[in-house]
Amino acid sequence: MKRIFYTSVLALLVSFTSISQAILPTSWSFTTITLPTGWTESEANFYTASGNTPPAKKFDTTGDNLVINFSSNPGNLTYYLAGNSFSGGTFTVQESDLGAVWTTLHTHTAPPAGTYTLFTDIPLATTRYIRFIYTNKVSGNIGLDDVAIAQGAAGPAQEINVKQGSTTVLTGGTHIMSSPVSTMTPTVFTVENLGTVNTLNISSATISGPNAPDFSLASFPATVAAASTGSLTVNFTPAAAGTRLAVLTIASNDTDEASYVINLNGIGGNYATEPASQPTNMLFTNIKTYRLTGSFTPATGTDGYLVLRKKGSAITGIPADGTVYQRGDMVGDAQVVFSGNFNSFTPNNIVASETYHFAVFSYNGMGTYRNYKTTSPLASSVTTPATMMPPTYYSTISTSSPSFVTNLHDLVNPHFMQFYSNYGNLMVKNFAARDTTLDRRVVTCVYSGENKIYTEPFDFTANGYSREHTYCHSWMPTNPATALPEYNDYHHLFPTNQDDVNALRSNYPLGVVVTVQQTVLGAKYGQDANGKTVFEPRDENKGDAARAMFYETICYTGVSGNHWALPSNISTSIPYGQDQAILKQWHFNDLPDGYEIARNDYIDSLQDNRNPFIDSIDFVCFINFSNMTYDALACQASIDEMLNTGFIVYPNPAKDELSLHVDATTISLYEIIDIRGRVVMKGDVSNQILVKLNTDNLESGSYIVKAQTPYGIAQRSIVIQ
Repeated sequence: MKRIFYTSVLALLVSFTSISQAILPTSWSFTTITLPTGWTESEANFYTASGNTPPAKKFDTTGDNLVINFSSNPGNLTYYLAGNSFSGGTFTVQESDLGAVWTTLHTHTAPPAGTYTLFTDIPLATTRYIRFIYTNKVSGNIGLDDVAIAQGAAGPAQEINVKQGSTTVLTGGTHIMSSPVSTMTPTVFTVENLGTVNTLNISSATISGPNAPDFSLASFPATVAAASTGSLTVNFTPAAAGTRLAVLTIASNDTDEASYVINLNGIGGNYATEPASQPTNMLFTNIKTYRLTGSFTPATGTDGYLVLRKKGSAITGIPADGTVYQRGDMVGDAQVVFSGNFNSFTPNNIVASETYHFAVFSYNGMGTYRNYKTTSPLASSVTTPATMMPPTYYSTISTSSPSFVTNLHDLVNPHFMQFYSNYGNLMVKNFAARDTTLDRRVVTCVYSGENKIYTEPFDFTANGYSREHTYCHSWMPTNPATALPEYNDYHHLFPTNQDDVNALRSNYPLGVVVTVQQTVLGAKYGQDANGKTVFEPRDENKGDAARAMFYETICYTGVSGNHWALPSNISTSIPYGQDQAILKQWHFNDLPDGYEIARNDYIDSLQDNRNPFIDSIDFVCFINFSNMTYDALACQASIDEMLNTGFIVYPNPAKDELSLHVDATTISLYEIIDIRGRVVMKGDVSNQILVKLNTDNLESGSYIVKAQTPYGIAQRSIVIQ
């Protein structure tokens, strides 16, 4: 067993979390994002659909590493390794006794390409750390899977190990016990001698610390024969309710653990001692449309903090004592962002132009003994920006210029290319995923609205999802190539249910389904008004899908001599194309919301380019996407159709009251005109969504009602009875 040094008993009592060493044997197949005890990593990246048993850990930059710290002499180290386009670099497996000086155990300069291959290395008996590290990246990445360290064979020398029940309590670790106030409850520890020849001699067992009188030693073994065990009993009689702390020290002739130290965390009654204070001084930094970080000044004498979040208004929910909440759980009207002993947090599911309220509660105790301070939590709020678009980003773009299409293309291309295989790590984990109960995540199918709940890391294959090309891959002039920016561009890639939704869409154009053949939640498949087979996404995605397609055409048209446009004839089996009028209508009906704006900003941070049709909704009016030419009137017809189709007047016929509504926009002025062309009613209604008019004074007959919107005038015939 490894020796752990401590400067004082007081240092032992500062924290009662378990020591971060793995107990051998230890293994991990990377099936969860939560690392086993004793395992640490520089970053959590995964090949979600690859590995000996998918997913596999991904090393993609110089310095990426995985470290395992364990508590006893190791046996064989086994792991599966593969290279992904790897060339010229070095991946190293290292060992260390104290984690400071590293010795090479295995150097990989030519890992198997694509196929995960088993390797076995033999660490020294004195090794207590193993490190996998991408020592030098030239090109390509490394996949690592199914890492395991066996327990080393026992030696002849005496070796102490202590268990409570079947669980090893490492030296420097903590054991929690409880008892009613003034009632004695015994706890029996098993003292093991792991040596095969020599006897373990125990010279003393003592209890010290601030509440030592509450603990007493009933018995301990003076000797433990080789490969045998003895019992050590601690009686706990709490003098008061709450947390009672002490330290058990076992002195023996173990050569590297002469003092075996166990922190005793006693609970008198039901709960730990309630914290005396809450944290202070909430500070928000790195505030973006898609991310923010919160931090605070810790409270004294506190084991940890529970951070809650709510959109739009102050938090009223309070945590319940004895309950350990996980990220994503609900506490009253708020959701758990973080629970632990750090004083900073980075919540997910952040969008533009939103106010987020946070409340932080101190707590003491572990598990069912947890006690929250529920009065006067630290509360604060922060509002995210409306956009991260640089103020001068479009300063060189003019919609009145005949070169508008070329200028817009040159602004967004070239850009930094991300990789299709990184979409799960970058887009799903860092943006699209949001918390749900039991420390799980949920991602939404962009077309249907299905909410897929999963445990990290997100595995596309295991969850039946794909990275959907909204502008179909088969439509691209460069099809079937997959290593080009247009295939990998995150601006038009979205998570989608593969079998139920993405396969249904196939490479059909998007359109309005009139004759429904199949539905999946909000998505439809069938024939449009002209009898053509089309796919219709849920309403919340229609504008987003249109803008993703528009982006793909403007970004890549002309690159390498390829002409990009919305296809007019998709294939021999689909002898028709994508109707741009439908997309432009969806674009105006479903304007960019806070989520889409934040997504655009986040992708800009990755690719260094933006979707201009999210930043300026008017740009589509100057492009004919069927041939990618400049046309100042390209979308006026679809705008007029949208206005008149979306202009709802009710009741019609009307008597005393008439309501006006134009879908997805506002009304600034209205007029009612009689059959002689006279304006009989008009008014300025200051950009209302719903306008209600009193028509008592109008004579019976036919009229025309007009509504002024930001996109033009909508009109409808009405009858007054």
